[in-house]
Amino acid sequence: MTNSCAALLISAPASGAGKTSITAAIARSHARRGRRVRVFKTGPDFLDPSILERASGAPVYQLDLFMGGFSHCQSLLARAAAEADLILVEGVMGLFDGAPSSADLAAAFGLPVVCVIDASAMAQTFAALATGLQRFRPELHHCGVIANRIGSAAHGRMVGEGLPADLPLIAALAREPRLILPERHLGLVQALEQPGLDAQLDAWADAWEAGLRPGLAFRPLSFEDIAEPALPRLLAGRRIAIARDAAFGFIYPANVDLLRALGAELVFFSPLRHEALPACDAVWLPGGYPELHAEKLGAHPTLATELAAHIASAKPLLAECGGMLALLDTLTDATGETHRMAGLLPGRAHVQHRLAALGLQAIAWPEGPLRGHSYHYSTLETSLVPIARASNPNGGQTAEAVYQHGSLRASYVHHYFPSNPEAIAAFFKG
Repeated sequence: MTNSCAALLISAPASGAGKTSITAAIARSHARRGRRVRVFKTGPDFLDPSILERASGAPVYQLDLFMGGFSHCQSLLARAAAEADLILVEGVMGLFDGAPSSADLAAAFGLPVVCVIDASAMAQTFAALATGLQRFRPELHHCGVIANRIGSAAHGRMVGEGLPADLPLIAALAREPRLILPERHLGLVQALEQPGLDAQLDAWADAWEAGLRPGLAFRPLSFEDIAEPALPRLLAGRRIAIARDAAFGFIYPANVDLLRALGAELVFFSPLRHEALPACDAVWLPGGYPELHAEKLGAHPTLATELAAHIASAKPLLAECGGMLALLDTLTDATGETHRMAGLLPGRAHVQHRLAALGLQAIAWPEGPLRGHSYHYSTLETSLVPIARASNPNGGQTAEAVYQHGSLRASYVHHYFPSNPEAIAAFFKG
């Protein structure tokens, strides 16, 4: 079966041009008019999707040809096309950056491309840059360009000079410092930590509508709905507890979907609110920002004891990145203050001011190969010997270790569960 829907991939020459704010503005503009919008994020990311989910009113999934593969991405797009009026895909970095890149994704699915260009420090050169992006890979369909952060209406007219007829200026948005989202070391501040986010999203939508030029037409695309075989319910009868709050918020929606499709019952809890560990057969501590909440996490009256008992019972516990940091002996934050953590994983970590690791990761678990990514500012010292070490498909230096300590498995890798459902089921089944 084939599903059709208007779709657009929003990219840029580089990071920082405003892809997220423009994507969120378009999503909010259409959603508040009653249109059903589904937004995707190219590549691994947890922070931008939290903003885009609030803007569109629907969960934001990853489209990544390495982590998920072509068929998985096609299935996600087909499902969205069946239930939406508009699909928006936010690119990653610059249009041609990375392997696979946003351009690779656009080419794979025929997604029309619009590039957001920061016009704040240029005039007629804007057209040269825009046409260069258009012509670099002629097989891509560029349907227009967006000028972001213009200084005046006259400036907006200047940046449009020289654009060819087949690459119109879709919109020109004024520079508005009050609309800039707050950031920290891993990127944008999470949506749940921004109480004024909805008002800001409406302001973005207003700015988009004010800067929109006539003539934008979203191109309808057809996506073949692949009939994927139903997953065996390998986790039927298993109850998995998942930490979820401002300290443990890096959770792919596709991971949650997969666990449920495998038959698991999921129960979420907040260590930050000092909630007790729910009765469960397995635990997942995802990544997040334990370094920003180390004192409060350390003051949890029962969690360390409950997790210790969980491990003593040989029940599976997966700790990813920030989840792993929370289980160490100590964690030193970026200010130099050292905090005592749960003490369930021998080692100590130190958060530094420069990036420690970044890259896609392929890792061989004992249960089978998995894919994911790494992105962190901390370094780890531990006496544990890794049971496996990841590799970077692009030849980068990041090659994260996987540690096993009893029934506890820990790594800096943020695993993408759909890359190997059977391996995930085998681990959580214990």
